[in-house]
Amino acid sequence: MLRSETAANAARRSVALAGLRAYQDAPRAQSYRAGPVRYRKGRARLRDGGGQGRPVVFVPSLINPPFILDLTPETSLMGFVRDAGFHPWLLDWGEPTPADRDMDVTGHVERLLLPLLARLPEPPVLVGYCLGGTMALAAACASRLAGLALVAAPWRFSGFGERAVGEIAALWDAAQPACEALGLVPMEVLQAGFWRLDPARTIAKYERLAGTDPASPEFASFVALEDWANAGAPLTYAAGRQMFDDFFAADLPGSGRWTVGGGAASSDALPCPAIEFVSLTDRIVPAASAANLPNRRDLGAGHVGMVVGRGARAQLWEPLVHWLNALPAAI
Repeated sequence: MLRSETAANAARRSVALAGLRAYQDAPRAQSYRAGPVRYRKGRARLRDGGGQGRPVVFVPSLINPPFILDLTPETSLMGFVRDAGFHPWLLDWGEPTPADRDMDVTGHVERLLLPLLARLPEPPVLVGYCLGGTMALAAACASRLAGLALVAAPWRFSGFGERAVGEIAALWDAAQPACEALGLVPMEVLQAGFWRLDPARTIAKYERLAGTDPASPEFASFVALEDWANAGAPLTYAAGRQMFDDFFAADLPGSGRWTVGGGAASSDALPCPAIEFVSLTDRIVPAASAANLPNRRDLGAGHVGMVVGRGARAQLWEPLVHWLNALPAAI
């Protein structure tokens, strides 16, 4: 990818490699400190974010670690919600093994997420990010919730467009035999898919890093985000197959044909109050793939920036808390 993007300019290649080396050599002050585990179901855990008040469960994607929602003490959507008077919880999907190979995305909702939610003292609000939002919407159709908030969550997968769906299909065709043999879909397969969405941007960000002061907050923020983006557990084989074949290729969620908990998972008539935050500049989950809930807020930040970027507080954190405060009291 680097050779292709810099074929006409060897100097750019050198600068990008210098940025990559700076990232690799950057000191890491401390590792992420996850909240204590209060409830377990299989390999999944609910981590306590502290605080009092109505439970708000953050559901991350199966792809990448969950700590993007609680990145640092200064950059934490969960911490902001806690300080606003709620009790945040973080779902940690855990590390699958080849023995989990047959648990698809539906199984993650039915066998891990729903049983964990049932352990809480009252129906929670779910806040689902990326694929976690897709799964949270399905859970809302199969359980009693106090509310549902979707953040950069794909639902109508045909909205990715023919070109992107075709590239994703080609990636899966190449990787599927090895993934089937492993019983897992390694993170490297998924990361290659993300790079294909915007290879020029991937190279450009390392070029910019080469000229960034290693002692600056911008450099430290880049390192924290890249460590998150380049980490993550593999998917189970069944989850990968369902995501590539049933979601991207067949668009079962967007066409109303995804069944969860014995019924159809539909975005048309959710049984709880719901809101959707959609990025109009998202290169990973395009706005056209959103569920298009009646209560939709369009943002001008990117897929990750809307959660942890400079404008995240004004564009997402504060509007989310305002919506949480307006929800009906628990019955």
